[in-house]
Amino acid sequence: MPDNRKYAIYSRKFKFTGKGESIENQIEICRRALKSKYDVVDEDIVEFEDEGFSGGNTKRPKFQEMMERCRNGEFQLVICYRLDRISRNTSDFVNTYEELKEHSVCFRSVSDNIDDTSPMGRAMMMISSVFAQLERDIIAERITDNMHELAKSGRWLGGNPPTGYRSAETVGSMTVDGKIHKARMLEKNPEEAELVRLVFTKFVELRSITKVETYLLNNDFKSKKGNTLSRFAIKTILQNPVYAIADEDTWVYLNEKDMQLYSSHDDFDGIHGIMAYNKTIQKKGRSMKQKAPSEWIVAVGKHEGIIEGKRWVEVQHLLEKNRDKAYRKPKSNTALLSGLLFCACCGSFMRPKLSSRVNKQGEKVYDYLCELKERSHGLKCDNKRINGNELDRQICDEIKHLGEDDSELMKLLRNSQKSLNETFADLQAEIDRLTEKKTDEQYQSLADMLSSFTKTIDTLDVMKKRDVIRCLVRRVEWDGENIHLYLMGAESGGY
Repeated sequence: MPDNRKYAIYSRKFKFTGKGESIENQIEICRRALKSKYDVVDEDIVEFEDEGFSGGNTKRPKFQEMMERCRNGEFQLVICYRLDRISRNTSDFVNTYEELKEHSVCFRSVSDNIDDTSPMGRAMMMISSVFAQLERDIIAERITDNMHELAKSGRWLGGNPPTGYRSAETVGSMTVDGKIHKARMLEKNPEEAELVRLVFTKFVELRSITKVETYLLNNDFKSKKGNTLSRFAIKTILQNPVYAIADEDTWVYLNEKDMQLYSSHDDFDGIHGIMAYNKTIQKKGRSMKQKAPSEWIVAVGKHEGIIEGKRWVEVQHLLEKNRDKAYRKPKSNTALLSGLLFCACCGSFMRPKLSSRVNKQGEKVYDYLCELKERSHGLKCDNKRINGNELDRQICDEIKHLGEDDSELMKLLRNSQKSLNETFADLQAEIDRLTEKKTDEQYQSLADMLSSFTKTIDTLDVMKKRDVIRCLVRRVEWDGENIHLYLMGAESGGY
C-alpha cells in the first residue's frame, strides 16, 4: 500500500545571515535532495523554519509543531541540511530520533549524507550526534575561558551600563599589525551615583525593598531612562557587586561565598569597584535568572566603586534574611480582568488583591486595586478599590446582554451591511464589493462570538471565561464611580 504521507523539511539558524547556511539555502538543498531520490512534488513538502533559535535544546516553536504533526501521522520522512540543525545535544537528538521511529517517520540529513534506512546510516547518525554535542561543549568551554581572561583584566564588556555609571571608550595596547586596541570602561556618573547611595542607605534604614520603592516613588526619583524604580530594579542595584568598593570587607565576603576570584588581596585597594562575569542564565524567551555565587567569575575592575565594602556586605546579609522569611502573597485564581482593567485616574493596571473572607457563594473575596496607589501608599493616586467578584459578574452579565438578539449592539451588527452600502454608494463597484465582504465577515464574527458567549458563559470554567473575555474586550476602566467597557475594535467611547 503506497505511503501518502507528506515530507517535512526542517531548517534552523541561530542568527540571520543572507549567505552560507541560511534558512533559504538549507531548504533549497533539502528540496533538491528530496526530488533527486523520491517521487515528490512541491505539494508533498512542508517546510518548518526556526530562525533565531539555538540548537542547545528542542524548545523551538516550529520544531515542536513539526513533531506534533509527526505524532499525528502526517509525515513519512523528516529531512534537514545537517544533523545539528535538529539539536546539538546528543540526548535530545536520540530522543527525537526514537520518537520519529515510534511513529514510523524516517530521517535524513543531507550534508552528513545520513539516511536511517540502512544500519550503517543509523550508526553514522549517532556518531555525528556525539560530535555535534562535543562541538557545543567546546564552544561553552571557550566562552568560560574568555570570561576568565576578561576577569584578569577587569574590563567592562559594554552594553547598557548600570545605574551610577556611563560607558567610556579607552585606548589600550597596539596589536602586531599596528592597529590600536580599544576597550570600554565604566566611568562614574555623579548624579546617578548619589541615587545608588540613597538606595543603599534607605534599604539599611527601612529593611524593605517595598518601602524603598514607595519612598523613591513618592519623592519622584527616576531611573536613567526616566522610569520609576520598580522593586526588581531596586533589588538589582542592591545585589550588583559593581558598586562595592574593593576593600577588606569585600575581600572577606567574596572569599566566604567561594566565588572564583581573579584578583589578589593586594588589588583590593579601597578605591576600585568589583566586576562580576557569568552572573546570570540568559535564555531566549525566558526571564533572566541569577546563577549561584560560586559560579561567578569576579575581579577588581578598572572603575571606581560607590558603596564601601562594609555597607555593601551588610545589604547582602539583609537581602538573604529577607529572602528566607519572605511571605508569598497568594494570587487570585478566579479574577477575570487581570491585564484588562485600568485605573481611569492614573492609567495604571488594577490588580486583584485576595482577602481571607468568603462571600455567600463560597468564593474567596478579592478587590481590584490600582498598582500606583498601592506602591505609593495613596500619595500618587487615590482611586477607590472595587469589589472584584461583583465587577467580574457585572462584566459577564453585560456581555451576555450585548449578545442577546434584542440588544442595541446586535441590532447595529445586523444593520451594518445596509448602513455600509448607503455610506459607500458612490464608490467603484469592485471596491464596494471587497469592502462589503470584509466588513460582513468582521461583524458576523463578532456577532457569532457574542451569541455563543451569551449561551455558554455560565457553563465555562475560569480559564475559558478569561480566554473568551480577552477575545471580546479590549480594555476596562474604573474611575471610582463608573465602569467603562471597551470592546475589540472600539477606539474610543465605552459601554
